[in-house]
Amino acid sequence: MREERFFTAEETVTNERIDKFLSAQMPDRSRSYIQKLIKDGLVEVNGKQVKTNYKLGSEDEVKLQIPELEVPDILPEEIPLDILYEDTDLLVVNKPKGMVVHPAPGHYTGTLVNALMYHCRENLSGINGVMRPGIVHRIDMDTTGSLLVCKNDRAHQILAEQLKDHSITRRYEAIVHGNLKEDSGTVNAPIGRHPTDRKKMSVHAPHGREAVTHYRVLERFGNYTHIECELETGRTHQIRVHMASIGHPILGDLVYGPTKCPFRLQGQTLHARILGFVHPSTGAYVQFDAPLPEYFEELLKKLRKQTGN
Repeated sequence: MREERFFTAEETVTNERIDKFLSAQMPDRSRSYIQKLIKDGLVEVNGKQVKTNYKLGSEDEVKLQIPELEVPDILPEEIPLDILYEDTDLLVVNKPKGMVVHPAPGHYTGTLVNALMYHCRENLSGINGVMRPGIVHRIDMDTTGSLLVCKNDRAHQILAEQLKDHSITRRYEAIVHGNLKEDSGTVNAPIGRHPTDRKKMSVHAPHGREAVTHYRVLERFGNYTHIECELETGRTHQIRVHMASIGHPILGDLVYGPTKCPFRLQGQTLHARILGFVHPSTGAYVQFDAPLPEYFEELLKKLRKQTGN
């Protein structure tokens, strides 16, 4: 049975969007969650369904229905996790290469979510739905490194807002093709779905969203460069797309770079190293460092040996 909630628009919220109004009334729910309820027809104003951009009038009567929490048909699996930090609100996991973050067609077992459901039992936030419990953000299957997971909806809401405000520190390390001319730079190019290949993202998409990546050189190897990238935004495949767009695709990235790789690699050499944010309960800034995986360290040693670095 659905829970029903009722609100009356006061004079002070006249002309305010319905999604913004309801987000303020229910601070334990994210605005994206509210917008989904509206799109699903579960929000009525004066007895009629409305769209997310509906602007309230004085004395408008708002009815909202909250569907019952679905029990995810995902099995907990006893999969070892490399946990960098854990408390009652959250944990930071160092994700290995080849692990999918959440279940999707073709990947319903062996995912990070399966492992988290075993490790955390019932203590995972439900804001992102039944397929993504606890997941605040994600990284690609073949990208390694720091990933933030929330154990309750309050922590998830606070951290999702930090992510939206671009106040979470996310620094990656990568090895790219070629020798970058500058020691540092910024790629500011909107990213959207590729106009012809729907599995790829592109800076040439007709309706791309703002995307900003800052990079700096850590080490040069002639034909390759070891770099650090800091995300200002967090679009799908952002670093991979941005570096490819300036002629320096990530080594091992067969989607956005050369289809043949001179080294035996499983996907792109991209590692989410530094993750920093304001803790939702203590209010203190915390930062975590996921050490480079063994394959990445070995590749750096090989490149240094080849170039005499």
